[in-house]
Amino acid sequence: QTAAKEVRIGYQKTGVLVIARQQGTLETRFAASGVSVKWIEFTSGPPLLEAISNGAADFGAVGDSPPIFAQAANANIVYAAASPISNGQGILVPPSSSIRTIADLKGKRVGFTKGSSAHNIVVQTLEKVGLTYGDITPVYLTPPDAGPAFANGSIDAWAVWDPYFAIGEKKQSARILINAYEVAKTNAFFIANRDFANKQPGPLRDVIAGLAVAANWAENNRDAVAKSLHEITGVPLDIQTLAASRASFAIGPVTDGIIETQQGVADRFHKLGLIPKRIAVRDIVWKPAQT
Repeated sequence: QTAAKEVRIGYQKTGVLVIARQQGTLETRFAASGVSVKWIEFTSGPPLLEAISNGAADFGAVGDSPPIFAQAANANIVYAAASPISNGQGILVPPSSSIRTIADLKGKRVGFTKGSSAHNIVVQTLEKVGLTYGDITPVYLTPPDAGPAFANGSIDAWAVWDPYFAIGEKKQSARILINAYEVAKTNAFFIANRDFANKQPGPLRDVIAGLAVAANWAENNRDAVAKSLHEITGVPLDIQTLAASRASFAIGPVTDGIIETQQGVADRFHKLGLIPKRIAVRDIVWKPAQT
């Protein structure tokens, strides 16, 4: 098999990929084998996964929901690694909002990115108090569009992740209605194009190993992480400091427990009619040991 000459990595405005990019972790790792690294930025998980599925990118990091929608649409992807998320996402309301409890979301306009991890948080939050998806008016917006909509009152609540979650708190004095960790176990995932994973297991293992090094550094240098994130994304330092202080950078295998949690998300989305068919998450988990 011909070795990869380039590895194309899709990233968002936060997380270990941004750190690895700024530190040149992967470039250093691949230098000896002559593989170049290309970085492509995305605003959210769904378009990133579309790029991975159609071969425009080889690898990227997303929240828990995008891979479920992608698998239901027969995307050409595999789960390559996972990262448990403990913090830094949830549902925000304006400071003067009359929404005080989850039950108060009934009949309200809730903004979030369709098919994103925020989508899952909304669904599970409503379930927690016996409300249904039909009890709210979902307003599907990407984070850059949801911010202004939240500021001008055209949505009543905003479900999102860092750094946007921190932007809402700091810039708009938003109140946290609920943190994701109060509702559900959540995971982020590192996803690879299936053909890339099968044909280039060595480079894929190298990417994951390189990210583990960057993650380990990030866990122990949060102020430096905030500075890196600020420099690469242009998001103000005070916001990235808040985001970095509560971020989880650890990266590890997709364990049975993680598969089970993820299967629960998939089953919930199927029950709600958000995905057209039942899927088995386990079917698309990459097994590096067998390649």
